[in-house]
Amino acid sequence: MTKRAYDPEFDAILPLLPTVSDLSSVEKVQAARAARMDMFAALPPDRTDVDKEDRRVPGPPGAPDVPIRIYRPKPAASGRRGCVFEIHGGGFLMGSIEMMDPWCQRAAAELDAVVVSVEYRLAPEHPFPAGSEDCHAALCWTARNAAELGVDPARLALAGQSAGGGLAAGVALMARDRGFPALCFQLLEIPELDDRLDTPSMRAFDDTPLWNRPNAVWSWRHYLGPQHVGEPSPYAAPARAKDLAGLPPAYVSTMEFDPLRDEGILYALRLLQAGVPVELHSYPGTFHGSALLPSAEVSKRNAREVLDALRRALAP
Repeated sequence: MTKRAYDPEFDAILPLLPTVSDLSSVEKVQAARAARMDMFAALPPDRTDVDKEDRRVPGPPGAPDVPIRIYRPKPAASGRRGCVFEIHGGGFLMGSIEMMDPWCQRAAAELDAVVVSVEYRLAPEHPFPAGSEDCHAALCWTARNAAELGVDPARLALAGQSAGGGLAAGVALMARDRGFPALCFQLLEIPELDDRLDTPSMRAFDDTPLWNRPNAVWSWRHYLGPQHVGEPSPYAAPARAKDLAGLPPAYVSTMEFDPLRDEGILYALRLLQAGVPVELHSYPGTFHGSALLPSAEVSKRNAREVLDALRRALAP
């Protein structure tokens, strides 16, 4: 791995993290999924101040139901709460509800909000638009069932990390174009947005931990699918969207040594130019997924700022 000026607090964890992965086939992607899940095997115990409920909700027309997990703070609220609709990361190929379970519980408890986390279909078995349409269908279900969930439909925010951030940006475009549901905010953490793979950071970081250019090449190849030709839909690659006006306010985070850094910054800039309020944070000395070491001061600061941004967005 190339020597870079990572924050010294990450020195101990860096040698333990995977770099370039062989994702060239379905079987190798499945093996990588199993290996990555081992990283999340020792999750902390559930919080006692949050209830969890698993459901299956109607998927896109002709597609299977979509699993979701609902997090509600205890005790029950007398009025309606804000809601965060969470989309996990994993390069469109990996990840699960379980991976984001601690984050969702913390967000529910600290924001006093309902959190809905979605288990969308993964590539390469299910290329675009399967995952995006699953997320949009589950988001629509959440909005239509706001009363049952104890949610204020005017305070519905999207959140996603990595590929989940890309999916969240794409679903925000879908919601705008299809006229439903209304969103008050989009939280795009280290988002994967651009299939062109041509930014300076994407060209430079070809061996960085957890995510790098070779992994991104396979991620997009599998996500767009073997039948893809021509320019991808902006719902798949939001960086290709011609018009970003009318989207909800955004918080965008990027990490210094992340190949996705520049596409996140450029997307935030284009949102601003389109008249969308944006808060942009780029964290020095970090890499894609460096929040896996939550004890590092920069990780703590990132976590605080993300929750503060959501708290402001969901305020009555």
